[in-house]
Amino acid sequence: QIANTNKVSLLIEICDQYPIVYDILWALSFNNDIQEQLRSNTSFITKLAYLPKESDHQIRKIAYGILWNLEINHEDRTKLAISNERSFEIMISYSHKDKMFCKQLYDQLIKLGYRVWIDFDQMHGNVMDAMAQAIEQSNTILICMSEQYQRSNYCRAEANYAFQRRIRIVPILLQQHYKPDGWLLFLVGQLLYVDFTKYEFSQAMEMLIKELKAPVICEICSANVYSEEEVNATIPTKQMSSEPSLALILPENILDWNQTNVHDWLTGHGLLQMSRLFANFNGRSLMYMSELIENVELQQVVSLLQDDSLRRTSQNLSLVELSHFRSVFNKQKQSLTSTIVTESPKIYINWYRVRFFHFTGIVMGQMLDSVSLQ
Repeated sequence: QIANTNKVSLLIEICDQYPIVYDILWALSFNNDIQEQLRSNTSFITKLAYLPKESDHQIRKIAYGILWNLEINHEDRTKLAISNERSFEIMISYSHKDKMFCKQLYDQLIKLGYRVWIDFDQMHGNVMDAMAQAIEQSNTILICMSEQYQRSNYCRAEANYAFQRRIRIVPILLQQHYKPDGWLLFLVGQLLYVDFTKYEFSQAMEMLIKELKAPVICEICSANVYSEEEVNATIPTKQMSSEPSLALILPENILDWNQTNVHDWLTGHGLLQMSRLFANFNGRSLMYMSELIENVELQQVVSLLQDDSLRRTSQNLSLVELSHFRSVFNKQKQSLTSTIVTESPKIYINWYRVRFFHFTGIVMGQMLDSVSLQ
């Protein structure tokens, strides 16, 4: 709405009188339409270019941030990124209000042998170029989620750049009851996160290390680039690998799939949480799970999968992923010609009772006893 009014020019006029307006303009400069308005104001751009030389540290940081969003005075970061070796395994991106916790996190990661980059002293000089260089030299970025993190323009620029550079993102939750939304939800909404508010630090660290050691899935590589307006409107659906490319590396018959095939198929369709829940599944296991979902009351299945998801991944079950799994797997089954599809639901459920008892425990057995088998 601001982009469609004259308010941007008004904010520019009063920013010297009220320095906080610079920070407001930085927040607005993430919007594509407002970027165009700011670029067209040559006097404001000139002012920003000279601000870093004569203002305090905070104003300099904001000026660098606005110019960065407007892609003015950018270095050729692509060439630099190609030539740079990854000096760090992990970069910690955090709000400085969470500095004490992040110091503890940093010390523990260093103790475990990780090479970690973190800005404890708040960088000086051109902070945006320094931030970009740190991201380009890191394999993984830990996003320390909190309300303060989401409000920070600098944290937003940092997280956005990591996303653009396709750096692996691992979110961790630092604030109890906080739920990301807006730009942050767009970046992390499809990712598993480690909840440091729910578990003791040592237990949460174990979960984090497990996540860091998990196979790297290029989940960002297949994502489209969305405008600010699209980001605010919805969390987009990732572009999935095409069926022909999957068919080239997978056996035609689902029943012949091994555990690796199942993992590749799930991750190839963006079903990252499902790939962890079904980590030990082969093709036959996946087939029976699909039939169980179709033939047993859905709410019971969802409840059991939810419990197992919390136990295994510390995450709530994604109903979006579950729905997408049903859709793409039903499509995959259409090409399967096997006597298994002619078996009765009773056989499926009885088999599941034996094969997946470890998967759901006693609760699954109780649930199946209540299912009417005809």
